[in-house]
Amino acid sequence: MVQLHIIDWIVIGLYLLLVFGVSVFFVRRANLSMSEYFLSGRSLPWWLVGVSMVATTFAADTPLAVTGFIRKEGIWYNWFGWHFIFSQMLAVVVFSKLWRRSGVLTDNELIELRYDGKPAAFLRGLKAVLFAVVYNFIVMGWVLKALGTIGVTLFVDRAGLEAALGPAAAAARIDAIETWIIWVGALLVGVYCLISGYWGVVVTDLFQFMLAMIGSICLATLMVAHFGGMGEMLTAARAAPLFKPDTLAFIPDLKLRAGESFLDSTFFKFSVFITIMWWSYHNSDGGGYIIQRMLSTKDERNASLSMMLFMILNNAVRYWPWIVVAIGTLALFPDPAMTESAYPMAVGTLLGPGLLGIMVVSLAAAFMSTIDTHINWGSSYLVNDLYKRFIRADADERHYVNVSKLCTAGLIVLAALCATRLEEISDAWFLVWAMFSGIGPVLILRWFWWRINAWSEIAALAFSFAMAIVLECNAYLHLPPGTPYHLGQHAPVLFGVALETHHKALLIVPLAVLVWVTVTLLTRPVGREHLRAFCARVRPPGFWGACRVPGEAPSFRLGDVALVWVAGVLCTYCAIFGIGWAVLGEVWRGLAAIVASIGLGIFTVGRISRPS
Repeated sequence: MVQLHIIDWIVIGLYLLLVFGVSVFFVRRANLSMSEYFLSGRSLPWWLVGVSMVATTFAADTPLAVTGFIRKEGIWYNWFGWHFIFSQMLAVVVFSKLWRRSGVLTDNELIELRYDGKPAAFLRGLKAVLFAVVYNFIVMGWVLKALGTIGVTLFVDRAGLEAALGPAAAAARIDAIETWIIWVGALLVGVYCLISGYWGVVVTDLFQFMLAMIGSICLATLMVAHFGGMGEMLTAARAAPLFKPDTLAFIPDLKLRAGESFLDSTFFKFSVFITIMWWSYHNSDGGGYIIQRMLSTKDERNASLSMMLFMILNNAVRYWPWIVVAIGTLALFPDPAMTESAYPMAVGTLLGPGLLGIMVVSLAAAFMSTIDTHINWGSSYLVNDLYKRFIRADADERHYVNVSKLCTAGLIVLAALCATRLEEISDAWFLVWAMFSGIGPVLILRWFWWRINAWSEIAALAFSFAMAIVLECNAYLHLPPGTPYHLGQHAPVLFGVALETHHKALLIVPLAVLVWVTVTLLTRPVGREHLRAFCARVRPPGFWGACRVPGEAPSFRLGDVALVWVAGVLCTYCAIFGIGWAVLGEVWRGLAAIVASIGLGIFTVGRISRPS
């Protein structure tokens, strides 16, 4: 348990004043229209949008989950996030320009631009509900859960409570405190997000990301200093009981160990990450709140550059301070029962007055920058894709802004309720992946192939979601008697095998592809005139045949796209490995990789900056 000094309280107070000051400043502008409330009038520069993207994904839950990954598996397990680089780079070179050119307010609005008829309208409403409610509740729930975990770990004297009240009563008291922390955090974010809309979200993201990075770098530096240097810390980690042969490996040992089955091997997990998971997920063409940011940029060039900045900051820069801290916790907290809570334990152990306040502020900033985005983004779905589309289409802009505020308040309340049902944050990550794991190919191909229709997406989405629910029910039915159920924490069992995420991928994704391809070929294609209007507006590459307007050429050549995509992917991985090697002591190897990354980055940025 830590005690905050008066200096820490001053730092926290100044931060809250800054957040709410920015929000109040943008109240009037945010209230002008839905475009201002949800997209800042499509006027933002690439650097602000790129930082806002990474701030959104830099949540208070992320360092906790990364710590759990490394304590359980090793550095290589971060490929659960790093494999998305393949799809993120597609967004840089192709989808960012196409999305910005579409001119839609939400990505769901594209559905009726690309498809036609009642199936398109049904799909638009279905996805609005699934992502604004189901997906959003789980994501916001796990971020709020992380806030509660951090608060309890830092500020609750667990041992003292158990001594005074007994284990059962102490556990109940701690749960109550965690719930109180969750509700206070939700209220704070809900207020400033409600009054200032997307303007408040994206501008506060800028300094929230800076504060979050300062806090994580300070903690990593103090962790290394605690052991007397990086070499001494790595030596201590290697001697820790939790240390495994692959703990410090960027890529796991791909050989099977003695007695290890292929389906449970690190080789198999890693192979599934890099061959299947990156293209099969629902973020394969950008992802909802990332698309929202691309739509808010000034033009196509700014949209592409914002994604490129996000790629580097998100994958190569922000991970390494967390990884350093997680490695240090192996020696500092050798208890195998401690996983994600080791990160806030390190905060309480290593930081003193002043720095502790900065770290608390950095974690609060990380938490707020994610929650505010999901509130605003989810509200845009409920208003633009449900209320305005199906309930009231003829109201003025002020009316829709007011409805947006009501949706914002409702979302944050329901997310806080969801947070109380989560146990381990990383388990919720895996559950969300499974729910939307088969729709990725459809989202990619709808930009390249005329034959994709609304029924393709409906089939892929329904099958993946249904399979994830069936597997979760299976996990519940296989719980040992008396074991409490927590969402996403327990593995389903099929033919005597406990299914982890990579097993689910091999089960759900191929079946989903089989289902949606069959449905596509058996259902009516989108009308040719509708597709012509889409092609004239977006000018997509690929296979459109007679659906193109006569004389209209695609805005990309697939060969050029492939070359820039490869360069961008290599640029990002060189940056990840280069920074990692340099941080962990292999300085010259790291510098060589960083130089290669810079060269590839210059080439990539030069190509994506060209007019289409």
